[in-house]
Amino acid sequence: MYDYIKGVFTHKTDVKGNYITIEVFGIGYRFEIMERDFITLPEINQELKIYAVLIHREDKMSLCGFLKREDRDIFNILTSVSGVGTKMALTLLNSFDVTDLVGFVLDGNYKELTRAKGVGPKLAQKIILELKDKLTTYQGPTNTITANSKSFTPSQNVEDAQLVMLSLGYDKNEVSQAISKTLEKISSSASAEEILKESLKLLSV
Repeated sequence: MYDYIKGVFTHKTDVKGNYITIEVFGIGYRFEIMERDFITLPEINQELKIYAVLIHREDKMSLCGFLKREDRDIFNILTSVSGVGTKMALTLLNSFDVTDLVGFVLDGNYKELTRAKGVGPKLAQKIILELKDKLTTYQGPTNTITANSKSFTPSQNVEDAQLVMLSLGYDKNEVSQAISKTLEKISSSASAEEILKESLKLLSV
């Protein structure tokens, strides 16, 4: 329903969670946000853009907000895993940045995920099993990536990084541009995680 909301940041509280209010045309939207976003907020009464997720349950509706789009998109993928609700997804994103989290999933490193509060070995393995499938089975248009004005057939690592970014909701053109710029700085033989990390930096600007 919402992609993002841009307005005046008018209030924040860390009582029973981290919450902020964004005012747009006289309406205050209350968002639950991650702790690491909470501690980097601008001053009150400054303009703020927040990427939004509408949480719709039988008993209530609420909003979650993120300062970075990739955090919002991986949150949506995390909450699609059975047994992972809003609180657990926020805990995971508070514990790891998107690149590390995706890297653990692609590597099958469930032990790293157990460092997050409340994530036991069984849940960690379930998250990896379901997320890996979602991140690597994206079915969408593929295209030749161009770097340094030369077309080439992407390596498996490049393709893996591209598929993850597409599954996170980025469109194929911005993914292609980000990977092209990344490959101007690092080798196309770099690991998928390295390519992903550098490309996400560009996409989050």
